[in-house]
Amino acid sequence: MAAAAARVTELGRYLKARRAQVRPEDVGLPAGAGLRRTPGLRREELAALAGVSVDYYIRLERGRETNPSPAVVDALGRALRLRGDGYERLHELAELASGRGSELPACADRTVRDSVLRMLESMRPLPAYVVSRHNRVLAANPPGRRLLPGLWDWPEEQRNLTRYLFLHPVGRALYEPWEETVAHSVAHLRAVAGADPDDPELTALVGELLLKSPDFARIWERYEVCERGGGQKCFRHPNVGPMTLTYEVMRLARTGGQRMVVYQAAPGGPDEHAMLRLEPGRSRHEATAPEGCPGPAGHMARASVEAVGQA
Repeated sequence: MAAAAARVTELGRYLKARRAQVRPEDVGLPAGAGLRRTPGLRREELAALAGVSVDYYIRLERGRETNPSPAVVDALGRALRLRGDGYERLHELAELASGRGSELPACADRTVRDSVLRMLESMRPLPAYVVSRHNRVLAANPPGRRLLPGLWDWPEEQRNLTRYLFLHPVGRALYEPWEETVAHSVAHLRAVAGADPDDPELTALVGELLLKSPDFARIWERYEVCERGGGQKCFRHPNVGPMTLTYEVMRLARTGGQRMVVYQAAPGGPDEHAMLRLEPGRSRHEATAPEGCPGPAGHMARASVEAVGQA
């Protein structure tokens, strides 16, 4: 009963947070005279744009209406100018509130399968690591460990990428621009929290960050959601210097949400040169592989990948 109520409330929170981010002028409405008590659209403005009654929308936002039709959800998404992940998230929350949607699978134990550890090793010299759906780092190959300096000084249960970005001094300086990088990390947690708001690990992590980081609290309240499948990050790495790497995110089946993240750089350039220096034993002069050498996928698996509990 409590879980069902939490799912309904989460839909209302999402609608309210997204409504606050749409200015009247963004949707062709006059801003009006005088000061608005709340940022963004008023309830009656959003209701009018979506073609629903004000009373119905208020009941939806307050969790007293739990079964909006797909057509109503579509109309609200258009009125809120939602796209991509944000639009899909609105539909997911509406389905969960109504009881039509399915829950995320229960979080599997934090063991990383041996086959996945061998895959991590085969990625060398590309940095790669495995994270839980809450962004906890569960395993990494050696260059993946060196990509995140300082994270491994923390106890195993604290090695969370979002915590690292906000609370570790190296994490706060590692990425450029920092704000954009952390916003994507928070948006991922928001997406997970929307479907599983009572998860103890996630609740503890969010509570800690809300208490310790005003930056996290500010970005969390924006209620942006995003499930990224890859992209590009710019690093100001304290050991190998600046580099821009592309990355891919691969979901691992039957793991309760584990993902493998693999980084790479354009061949032959300064970014690759910097990245290859993350590989143990490579000096500045040995950072590029000889012509004709097999790529990372051709490397034999070695037993140096370290998972949580083995570090």
